[in-house]
Amino acid sequence: MRKTYEVNVINHAMNLSDRKKEILRTVTELYVKGAEPVGSKAVAEALESSISSATIRSEMAELESMGLLEQPHTSAGRIPSSHGYRVYVNDLMQDKAISRDDAEVIDNTLDERVVGQNRLLNEVGNLASRLTTYPAYAVASATGIVSIVRFDLIYVDASTFIIVVLLSNDTVKNKLVHLTTSIGPPMLTKLSAVLNASFTGIPEERITPALITSTERAVGDTTGIVAIAAGFTIELLVEAKSVGTSVSGAINLLSHPEYRDVDKAQRLIRYLSDGKELARLPSPEASGEIKITIGPENLAEELRDSSVMAIKYDAGHDIQGLIGVVGPTRMDYSKVAAHLSYMAQGLYRLLGGLSGELLQLSIPAKVSKTGDDDIGEE
Repeated sequence: MRKTYEVNVINHAMNLSDRKKEILRTVTELYVKGAEPVGSKAVAEALESSISSATIRSEMAELESMGLLEQPHTSAGRIPSSHGYRVYVNDLMQDKAISRDDAEVIDNTLDERVVGQNRLLNEVGNLASRLTTYPAYAVASATGIVSIVRFDLIYVDASTFIIVVLLSNDTVKNKLVHLTTSIGPPMLTKLSAVLNASFTGIPEERITPALITSTERAVGDTTGIVAIAAGFTIELLVEAKSVGTSVSGAINLLSHPEYRDVDKAQRLIRYLSDGKELARLPSPEASGEIKITIGPENLAEELRDSSVMAIKYDAGHDIQGLIGVVGPTRMDYSKVAAHLSYMAQGLYRLLGGLSGELLQLSIPAKVSKTGDDDIGEE
């Protein structure tokens, strides 16, 4: 359970001497960079200190006995375990700054003011994948209950009119309707009043056949206009609360040695291609917070050898967005956190109405200190 896992991680961190922490940090960062097990000699060279290789070997052996390092196969070197990565993320990881070139790419992309949720999700996913070299996903969903505020039926000619609908999230939608019978402006005005009385301020579940029939009788509608307006209303309300998803750069998995097994890579790519699965990926509780789930902390079997990083941002109009990346546990967590944080806050500025310039290059991300809510004990 999660509580047991958290206690283990806290105990590991509390029991580490400063030297062990420095060695664990060094092993993790060297492995992230080189994708090869790290030996004591490499650690000694990276630390540039007077600590001997023999002492470092002894400390690494103790870190292994604590479950923070692993020795793959018969290699003399070691790599971080999932617990080791968690201690690194919680206590040892240092903030990184994104490069000016990357900041400029993000700023320019967001300044294009892309229109439409689907296109925006694609742009965000493509950008995150390109900058991090990992598959990226973007999700947008409504956070509040959306309802209809007002109907207007606008006369065009004897057999044509326009339905104009104002939603509670301040968006306006319209639909051009062609009839096989004639209708005049007075009837459209009467129908508008009845629709505003019967269909505003309610969720789509309450727009039932019985409500449509009673409304038609009340206004004497024999042309089917009430039914057309009701159908359009249900369509808009369902669309307003739906989740949009986009995945980019799944092929990037193959560039990382952990996914040289094509079957393993294909399983993960198929998983990421399922929009319903994406919507269920771990999500931060608050905007601006980065949530990191590492290896077996992920409940989905397809993600047990991978890490997921995601950040939430407010997009205005009761919409929240999520940007995330999926990659090996040997992920450059600090670099990814900096890029996701910069992108999320830029998107908030673009979509949520935050005034002022985009944020500075170095952004300390607020990182969730635990994994998923239902982490199994290892």
